[in-house]
Amino acid sequence: MVRSCWPAPAANCWTTSACARPTLGSELHPLEPSGEADCDVLVVGGGINGCGIARDLAGRGWRVVLCEQDDLAAHTSSASTKLIHGGLRYLEHREFALVRKALQEREVLLRSAPHIMWPLRFVMPHDPAMRPAWMIRAGLFLYDNLARREVLPGSRAVDLRQHPAGEPLKPEFRKGFVYSDGWVDDARLVVLNALDAQAWGARILTRTRCTVAQRDSKGWNVTVQAANGSPRTVRARALVNAAGPWAASFLGDVARPGNGERFATRRLRLVKGSHIVVRGLFSHQHAYIFQSPDKRIIFAIPYQDNFTLIGTTDVEWHGPAAGPVRIGPSEVDYLCAQASRYFARPVTTSDVVWSFSGVRPLLDDEAGDPSAVTRDYLLEQDSAGAPLLSVWGGKITTFRKLAEDAADAVGALLGEHRKPWTTGAFLAGGELSAATSDPAHAGMPQERFASFLQTVQQQHDWLPPAMTRRMAHAYGGRIHRVLAGANGLASLGEEVAPGLFERELQYLREEEWARTGEDVLWRRSKLGLRLTQAQRERVGDWMSKA
Repeated sequence: MVRSCWPAPAANCWTTSACARPTLGSELHPLEPSGEADCDVLVVGGGINGCGIARDLAGRGWRVVLCEQDDLAAHTSSASTKLIHGGLRYLEHREFALVRKALQEREVLLRSAPHIMWPLRFVMPHDPAMRPAWMIRAGLFLYDNLARREVLPGSRAVDLRQHPAGEPLKPEFRKGFVYSDGWVDDARLVVLNALDAQAWGARILTRTRCTVAQRDSKGWNVTVQAANGSPRTVRARALVNAAGPWAASFLGDVARPGNGERFATRRLRLVKGSHIVVRGLFSHQHAYIFQSPDKRIIFAIPYQDNFTLIGTTDVEWHGPAAGPVRIGPSEVDYLCAQASRYFARPVTTSDVVWSFSGVRPLLDDEAGDPSAVTRDYLLEQDSAGAPLLSVWGGKITTFRKLAEDAADAVGALLGEHRKPWTTGAFLAGGELSAATSDPAHAGMPQERFASFLQTVQQQHDWLPPAMTRRMAHAYGGRIHRVLAGANGLASLGEEVAPGLFERELQYLREEEWARTGEDVLWRRSKLGLRLTQAQRERVGDWMSKA
């Protein structure tokens, strides 16, 4: 087992090289049981919370192993609305602390990885039957001022008869409000956290199920089972349960306290959120937030250049957390109907080209309406033996703060306080200044990305512009790993699908844990939207034979 002995990163690394991280690549180090613990902390769960916690812990110098039973971000963490946002609608539920915490995190995240996250302006058409204008103005004023803003502009009223966002809407919507939040490629955000964790010495085990976790007075004996291997035992000093929808069942069925009893579990409220994707409904780059008669809201977001993402629903989920989780016909009808209340051209079920669903593990606060259930998180500590930390709830915007709080808690349980470090650190590939023609450039995040993209285009002028832009967004400063030594499309190997070459597939397999066509086409990218079924199958065949 690799011992992480790197010094803690600098507290703020936005414009310096102080947070340059060690790189271990994708070499797989065997887990060999010994008389001592194989690791300090074993993290169960490869979603955004688990990978964020593994990154923070490893960066503080602890030896970390993370195991995930499927692919990274295979479930809830790739099924979000793709937003970095404070949660404007949570103000009506008086969740001011949660909104403030999320608003504080927006700009921290936007600075950390401008290749996969960027500012997004939202237009709210005013429907007087929903909420009076004064209430919306008051809410937006609060939203603008609950946390400090440097990257994102504030809100304002707009005349939709003059604003570009008014053109696709029904003519009765004459007035609207514009405010700021951010967009994120959620599945890639998970992978970047895992890459960072690995770079700091963590071992990332995907497609590896934790079957037994037995606690004794000195630590945890954890049995892990890879899909293509025999069981192995990992000895850990502490255990973090970040299994998301499986967090309660993990405590009830897998973890053993050592006294012959079972761990008490906290009740989670499982809520299914579904989204649909249709061909682009508008050409501008603003998103929409629509109010519905049932007091819910839905978003219509520009997506993957030529599409529009519409969501989300909130439906109680009573099935197994393992799924399969799919959108229901009534959800498709609901999203189409609510979008059609605002768009001049109706959205119909025949317009849907793709859909996705995920189960959100929310803290059960006994709210009657699923959309009113809190999105905040709770970290529950158990120190009756070897340390155990369980993560309940959470949302993607607050994952970094959750991970920081979790690492603080683990340190307290181990009696080893180590300073937090992620507030000013880049995520993997986010160090764009080091890859631009002007390393000292330190502008706003999207200015940095624009400069970086221009440099990549100059260095690799043989790449088609659309492919350059896609890869720059996907890999950021790590693009040189994909293109190292290449001087033309022929040097990238066979074109397995349009715009997707063997070199990139090899990189995704060797460095980003991708194993199947689905991993590549729907999580590491969204290329599946643009490919035919035959082309998608060809990518799957290549991955299975590699």
